[in-house]
Amino acid sequence: MNTIRTATTITTLGLVAVMMAGCASAAGSTPETEEVGALRLGYFANVTHAPALVGLEEGLFEDALGDIDIETSVFNAGPAAIEALTAGAIDATYIGPNPSINTFIQSGGASARIVAGAATGGAALVVADGIDSPEDLAGLTLATPQLGNTQDVALRVWLDEQGYTTDTSGGGGVSVTPTDNAQTLTLFQQGEVDGAWLPEPWVSRLVVDEGASVLVDEANLWENGEFPTTVLLVRAEFLEEHPDVVEQLLEGHVAAVDWIADNPEEAPGVINGAIEAETGKPLSDAVIERALEHVTFSADPHADTFETLVENGLKAGTQKEGSIEGLFDLRLLNGLLEAAGTETISAAGLGEDSP
Repeated sequence: MNTIRTATTITTLGLVAVMMAGCASAAGSTPETEEVGALRLGYFANVTHAPALVGLEEGLFEDALGDIDIETSVFNAGPAAIEALTAGAIDATYIGPNPSINTFIQSGGASARIVAGAATGGAALVVADGIDSPEDLAGLTLATPQLGNTQDVALRVWLDEQGYTTDTSGGGGVSVTPTDNAQTLTLFQQGEVDGAWLPEPWVSRLVVDEGASVLVDEANLWENGEFPTTVLLVRAEFLEEHPDVVEQLLEGHVAAVDWIADNPEEAPGVINGAIEAETGKPLSDAVIERALEHVTFSADPHADTFETLVENGLKAGTQKEGSIEGLFDLRLLNGLLEAAGTETISAAGLGEDSP
């Protein structure tokens, strides 16, 4: 039996009934300036973005958005998605926490808001045979998905704690090379990189398919093993002008989280099918099963971890100093949760959370 770790925050039953005019005002927003014909959504073809994959494959976003079309863009890592969001090419994206923090600080809080969580866990440092301890990494080359993305920051901070220097140009005691995930797999096969800090399913691909071993499971570095891997980020201007559309997006999002929880036998196939559609190749059963065992899906973004994530970005040298107060706007999400009789989610003092 396939094992999927989930943390359900809301049931889909009755969500349509709670799409009230009062919920739209929960974001404290101005009325729509123009009609929205399409919502432009970004995501990655990763297991850690399963709510996006399921929401699209099962038509849950389509159901929630009604007459509004959904247009998608697929990215490899957070910084590229942030570029598209900042340029106005997309309205919302599934993304890691560190790029979300970066854009908020760099824009002085004007760029985007986290409106929900999506996944926790599912990231690790995997290494080649013969690397058994941090001491074995001296002089080696490790990959991450992209400079400044969540796994890149995690690796650089961990290496610093082990006494290694790194820099953004690949120098230092351990060379960190930001590389597309698919290319990392190829380079690992060729012996050109010695390991990588990656999200799922790439961790499991290297472990199951290439014989890599896990040197650091990131879950072991966080209290209770809980650390955010994926959140749902919305362009601030879009949220202000179209709170009703964002609320519909959130309806589809929580429906996808619930679908994963309610369909543990079907979910691996649906997620794998979506990954195949984007990458051209399905994962093996062993890979998708292992990957899902290491990820928890929830609408809770774990806002209480974000101050630590800020500190990590500063240590890694990939982030500017600045405040993240106001980064979260969970009011629309909590409006749905409250109306459904479900416990609401805290913004941990870093934004709005009262519906």
